[in-house]
Amino acid sequence: MKSTQSRQLALEIFRDIDRRNAYTDIALDRAFKKTDLSLSDRALCTELVYGIVRRQRTLDALIDQLGKKSSQQQPPDLRRILHLGLYQLRYLNNIPPSAAVNTCVELAKENQLKALAGVVNGILRQYIRLSHNDPLILPNNPVQKLGMLYSFPDWIIETWFQQWGEEITEKLCHWFNQSPTVDIRINPLQTTLEAVETKLHQANINVTRFANFPQSLRLRGKIGAIQTLPGFQSGEWTVQDSSAQLVSYLLNPQPGEIIIDGCAAPGGKTTHIAELMGDRGTIFACDRTASRLKKVQQNIQRLQLESIKIIEGDSRQLTQFTKIADRVLIDAPCSGLGTLHRHPDIRWQQTPQKIQQLVKLQQELLAQAATWVKNQGVLVYATCTLNFLENEQIIEEFLANHSGWQIQPPPHNSLFTPFITSSGWLQVLPHQHHTDGFFIVKLKKG
Repeated sequence: MKSTQSRQLALEIFRDIDRRNAYTDIALDRAFKKTDLSLSDRALCTELVYGIVRRQRTLDALIDQLGKKSSQQQPPDLRRILHLGLYQLRYLNNIPPSAAVNTCVELAKENQLKALAGVVNGILRQYIRLSHNDPLILPNNPVQKLGMLYSFPDWIIETWFQQWGEEITEKLCHWFNQSPTVDIRINPLQTTLEAVETKLHQANINVTRFANFPQSLRLRGKIGAIQTLPGFQSGEWTVQDSSAQLVSYLLNPQPGEIIIDGCAAPGGKTTHIAELMGDRGTIFACDRTASRLKKVQQNIQRLQLESIKIIEGDSRQLTQFTKIADRVLIDAPCSGLGTLHRHPDIRWQQTPQKIQQLVKLQQELLAQAATWVKNQGVLVYATCTLNFLENEQIIEEFLANHSGWQIQPPPHNSLFTPFITSSGWLQVLPHQHHTDGFFIVKLKKG
């Protein structure tokens, strides 16, 4: 039987998430700093925690259908122990069912739930008995059906249904329940793609090139701590999803220009802009949060860049930049619905009401950023969400209220063509392009 150590730590992480409302990645990092678990146990713990957060609605439905009390009536630790057991039985193929059951029964006994150990044993063994046919009973309503099967709130399913229909919505749901890969962007001012690729291969990292992206490599499998991989500390590369790299390529900064990044933190796109300019010119990196700007500064120093100037302040109120910029980037704060595999908390923490607040912020940021652009200059608006209200609607309203601006379609080349829409913007769909979801549009003034 596998050790219960990784499951016990997972249970403690869920206490942090449930009682302190901690983000999953932060709760994991906090727990790992206090433990000496083996790499394999850490990997299992990570899979369990992230997987259960992703699949929480499905697991709760199973507990409600198999148990006598709803998940809301059970002690929190009991519910999480049942999540641990059912997740292993339903979604993991490398753990024998008997081991999954027995370790969860032991967890109950070791966490002041000895009287309920029989409940754990009974529900998990009932699932095994019924598993030749899926024991999950799905509703007939297609939105609720997909929401329960893939574990999403109904409003997200409805949002995608309205924009893309049922078939694509189901493909998106399936994609977002996969464990994410890690993409890195090499720094051409310090090294080459080939050199980084060779170093990572020598470190036994599974690394491949990504499509037609000139600076991108994809890491798969067991990676360990990113900071310990060869080339990271010396600034030869940084972590950035390939779809996020499209943003700076579309901006197309040129050496000697003045560029403003209105929502710069944590600095991934800002530093990419500097690399594409050969670190020649001026980039104003703006953000209203000092703690997030520290991350920008850390990335600047590690990548050894000199053209970036940090500006702390709310970009909606930065009037000193009027008509000085050749190019402006607004990588807008958004609902993050294109990154749900990477940030599983978002599906439960985001709401339609919060999105309405984001839409107002996005509109205000875009309107202010437009005042910074010189005549004949360009403005790129980007989000990592899949939501018409934050993407297409924002641009349609901006163009309706700002005469003299128009969409500048991307050039048809090997990099952009797979993502170009008939409307002239880039739309990255995760299930189709195997990256984070993104919306990117280039606007030209005059």
